[in-house]
Amino acid sequence: MKIELNFAAIKSTKPHEHVVRFVLGGLATVGAGLIAKYYGPVIGGLFLAFPAIFPAGATLIEKHEKEKKRKIGRDGVIRGRNAVALDALGASLGAVGLIAFALPIWLYLPRHSTAWTLVLALLAWLATSVALWLARKQKIVHHLTPRL
Repeated sequence: MKIELNFAAIKSTKPHEHVVRFVLGGLATVGAGLIAKYYGPVIGGLFLAFPAIFPAGATLIEKHEKEKKRKIGRDGVIRGRNAVALDALGASLGAVGLIAFALPIWLYLPRHSTAWTLVLALLAWLATSVALWLARKQKIVHHLTPRL
C-alpha cells in the first residue's frame, strides 16, 4: 500500500457530490449540538464522533467503482463493495487512532498543562496510527482486508 495524493480524484467528483458530503456533515454536527443541549456535552460529544462524511463517501466510492467497470463493459458491484469495505477498514483504523488521541486528553487535561497534554496526545495518535498502518502493511490485519 503506497500513500499518495491523487488530485485527479477531485476532478472525478461532481459538485453535487461535495454538497451531499457537506450537508450530511453539517446535519450530523447540528444533531450532536442538539443532543448536547438536551443531554449535556459528554453525550453530545459521543454523537459528534459519528463519522458523518463516511456514509456519503462510501456511496460515492461504490458508485465511482461501478462506473469505472461499466465503462469497460463489466459489472462492478463486487469491486464497488470491496472498495467500500477497504475504505471502512481505513476509517476504523483511523477511529482507533482518534481514541488514542482522546485518551490522554481525557486523563491528563484537567490536571496538567494544555500544551504538554496535546503533545502527549499527538504522540499517542502518531504511534498508534503508524503501528496500525505497519500492521496492515505487514498483513497482520490482512484477513480483514477485501481483495480488489
